[in-house]
Amino acid sequence: MKLSRPYKIIAGLLATLLVVLAAVVIFILTFDWNRARPWINHRVTDSIGREFAINGDLRVHWQQGDDSESGWRRYVPRPRISAADVSIANPTWTTTGPRLANVGSIVVEIHPLPLLHKEVVITDLEVDKVTVAAQRRADGSNTWTFKDNGPSEWEIDIQRLALGEGDLRYLDDGIKLDLRAKASGINEGADAQKYGLRFDLSGSYRNAPVTGGGKIGKVLSLREQHANFPVQAQASLGKNKIAVEGQVTDPRAPAGLDLKLSLAGASMADLYPLTGVLLPETPPYATTGRLIGKKSGANWNWTYKDFSGTVGGSDLEGTLAYSPRSPRPLLSGSVTSRQLRLEDLGPTIGAESNASKAKRDKPQNQPADKALPVEQFNTEKWGALDADVKFTGKKLVRTHDIPLQDIQTHIRMNDKVLTLTPLNFGMAGGDITSNIKLDGRQKQIDAQVRLAARHLKIRELFPKLESMQASVGEVSADAALAGKGNSVSAMLASSSGELGAAVSEGSVSKFILEAAGLNIANLVFVKLFGDKQIQLNCAAGDFVVEHGKAQTRRFVIDTQEAVININGYVDLASESLDLDVRPQTKGVRIVSLRTPLYARGTFTNPKVGPQAGPLALKAGAAVALATIVTPVAAIIPLVNPGKVDAVDCAAALAEANQTRTAARTQPVQKKR
Repeated sequence: MKLSRPYKIIAGLLATLLVVLAAVVIFILTFDWNRARPWINHRVTDSIGREFAINGDLRVHWQQGDDSESGWRRYVPRPRISAADVSIANPTWTTTGPRLANVGSIVVEIHPLPLLHKEVVITDLEVDKVTVAAQRRADGSNTWTFKDNGPSEWEIDIQRLALGEGDLRYLDDGIKLDLRAKASGINEGADAQKYGLRFDLSGSYRNAPVTGGGKIGKVLSLREQHANFPVQAQASLGKNKIAVEGQVTDPRAPAGLDLKLSLAGASMADLYPLTGVLLPETPPYATTGRLIGKKSGANWNWTYKDFSGTVGGSDLEGTLAYSPRSPRPLLSGSVTSRQLRLEDLGPTIGAESNASKAKRDKPQNQPADKALPVEQFNTEKWGALDADVKFTGKKLVRTHDIPLQDIQTHIRMNDKVLTLTPLNFGMAGGDITSNIKLDGRQKQIDAQVRLAARHLKIRELFPKLESMQASVGEVSADAALAGKGNSVSAMLASSSGELGAAVSEGSVSKFILEAAGLNIANLVFVKLFGDKQIQLNCAAGDFVVEHGKAQTRRFVIDTQEAVININGYVDLASESLDLDVRPQTKGVRIVSLRTPLYARGTFTNPKVGPQAGPLALKAGAAVALATIVTPVAAIIPLVNPGKVDAVDCAAALAEANQTRTAARTQPVQKKR
């Protein structure tokens, strides 16, 4: 059949096209890609601003597409590019070596069709004999950030990654970490079924040795929706011990990481340089829980779920979440404890004793003559993150005192303002509710405290005093204080506000009252034949605090046998007291000195005794009567006729309650 001219032209064009395509295919299949290495090296070097070189053999092989794809796409051939001895240079300032990375062998398989819409889909990436030397300086600059060419129109998608043997060195000047890792293949044994690579760790962290090792999978599938990448590792970094075991699950899905994490060390504060999470100074700790990572955009949200562990002699359990939000990350969650020791909590609130610091090899800066803690709060790191954590504790044990029960508090940190609202706990059979606010935005912390105590049992307030165990009665008190300072001592030394307390009807130890009144005969009788309880009608106290000095406005105790009035002050700035205690007995007492007492000195060295002037006058009168009249007359100055008037308890309690109500409800005033 003879073709017409138009058909001859079309047939000729098709033949020409086939010839061209065949020539292109033959060219691609036979082209020596090593001739393209200089051009590729130059283009990549210019793009990243760092020398890039393919020093070894460069080959391109074509193979059939993936059978898992549907339709005609499975027949589209794919290039498989292999290169040997590929390197990327380090910047000149680094001390880790001239090369950031050197790869002995790299194989890349690319899907060609996505290239049409500017997407590089790497279906397989295999690397072997890898050497990496990376460094981060203290200012945050690093060796893996390349030339900024602006946002790229191309997207890269890696679907499968196969790892081989290699060496890593990572130097971080900011946290003083020099880490080295060496990976080798696992080719036999039980681990070969689950893991593919074994690695060893060495180096130093803050001049302390780093040791450890672990195992990971050899192939990481980033395409399959439910692929798992096994990880098992343990390391000692300085005084911290870290162990992880589990699966990197669905790296592209929100739940990309689920590992069993164990942490242990000398103090949780030591984790800050590694994690960036602000944690307080603590005694030695150890915890185990699940670490779950969820990717949101470019950030990862972390949850330490269902952890349990110990801090010193205290136990902790709960769940904490870390979200890298802006402008500050957020630490949230809840923590519970069955027993929390104040000795373990002390370092977190600046109330740690020198003995406790000595156990942790920390500087001992609490002076021997100071009772109030002088440890400084470190507010510089308060701005590192915000916090919203609820804490519940069954018991808080104070080593030499009564325990606190059923502690509940809500800890919030927002822009360097720390609040414990509320901070509630049980004490001595009663309850204490309080609100605490510490504003750390200035050089000195602005502190405000509001506290209300209800139904505290007298005998439980003095658990180690045998003579008080038969006592009954309850104490209630309120306080509102405000002050400035970066330690508990400084805050109280500058504090101003109100204090009020009252004791309802009850009974107290007669021995205590007799000792307070210096009623010698009855004191001896009690010591020989036993104590008994004295009816307490009331006790009321009212203090005003200005610039650290708590001045008594009224402080009176009324019982069926005595009235005790107390006047004076307690100076929180100088940690001293000067109180005038004037006991008066209601009944007749033979051999009663009935002299005022003093309570003076410092908190660490208080002195209590009879005031010398009145006592000397009584002694002189007794001596004179014995000399001039008769020895029997010497007893007269020591007889107490007992004509003191009883206290109007209703009025005293009403006055104390009024002060307590004001302290509880009115704004805290800062005295100038």
